Amino acid sequence: MSEQHQHVTKQQTTSLISSEEVGEKVDLKGLTLDDIVHFIKALGEKSFRGQQIFSWLYRPGISSFAQMSNLSQEFRSKLAEIAVISQLTLQAREESKDGSVKYAFVLSDGALIESVLIPDPDRHTLCVSSQVGCAMGCRFCLTGTIGFKRNLSAAEMVNQIHFVMEELYRQGKGRLNNLVFMGMGEPLANLDNLTSALDILLDPRGLNFSDRKVTVSTCGLVPKMAELGRRTSVNLAISLHAADDETRNRLMPVNATYPLAELLEACRQYPVPKRRRIMMEYVMIKDCNDSKAAARKLVKILHGIPCKINLLPFNECSALPYQCPSRSTIEAFQEILLQADYTVMIRESRGADISAACGQLASQSTP
Repeated sequence: MSEQHQHVTKQQTTSLISSEEVGEKVDLKGLTLDDIVHFIKALGEKSFRGQQIFSWLYRPGISSFAQMSNLSQEFRSKLAEIAVISQLTLQAREESKDGSVKYAFVLSDGALIESVLIPDPDRHTLCVSSQVGCAMGCRFCLTGTIGFKRNLSAAEMVNQIHFVMEELYRQGKGRLNNLVFMGMGEPLANLDNLTSALDILLDPRGLNFSDRKVTVSTCGLVPKMAELGRRTSVNLAISLHAADDETRNRLMPVNATYPLAELLEACRQYPVPKRRRIMMEYVMIKDCNDSKAAARKLVKILHGIPCKINLLPFNECSALPYQCPSRSTIEAFQEILLQADYTVMIRESRGADISAACGQLASQSTP
């Protein structure tokens, strides 16, 4: 953990401890190991108690302090008075004909978020939300149409993952393998809470994910990209979607602030771990960004960036005015990139029949 992140989290923890004095309980699921140790020491306990508690939080079936058998009864009772082990409330669960599962969770303030489980024969991937709604306003994304409501806390991000891990465990379906922060919201607009959640996810005593199995996506918040690279070594994905500023300005308002040249230079400067590459996400929209000329521009602008490219056929919906190109158009686009020696995949849409595909997450707040 960087010195800057340690400073942030200690401030957050101090704030949480002081909040207990006015009657609010501390949500331990939102605290990193260092945070919990700091919290426990502030209560006059030894630091190893914090390590014990942190290890308990992410074991299957743990929902109360009473289950933490290596803590004294007195200490467990004290924790129950000042802290909570939060869980998300499932409002709805929909399963697609392709096996994808969309979860709608209601939060403590009545807001709704969605997560999507994408099962494959050899792995399970969860698409995680980082905000309620989104402020970025990308023209092809339903989430952007509902506007920005608020950031998710670290606990609310972690609990999406923990809920699905518990479900897979109960059903005997194995482990959740991959995490992609590509759900509702712009993850880097919620960077402090995101990095706290990542610390919990990657900690061997926490949810114990490998950094190679976690990907954070951004539409291109350039200053935040550099900060993310300093704080963590998870994978980076860029929602690119255009090969020139004119097209990207029409599709993505963020490009007016951070145009392509700045975004691509940030990618060149990004500290990509060895033997890894940045994922360039490119949604294919008919008569907008799907021409052979656009493919040739893409070849040129990505030169020198260690990357691979995901082509995403646009998921059509009545609320948006765009259409998906023909398969032959997408394959012709891909071929130009392949000829330039890029690794290019056409990502098949999953969960479209339950509005769980890329760009379709749009839960509204409950009344």
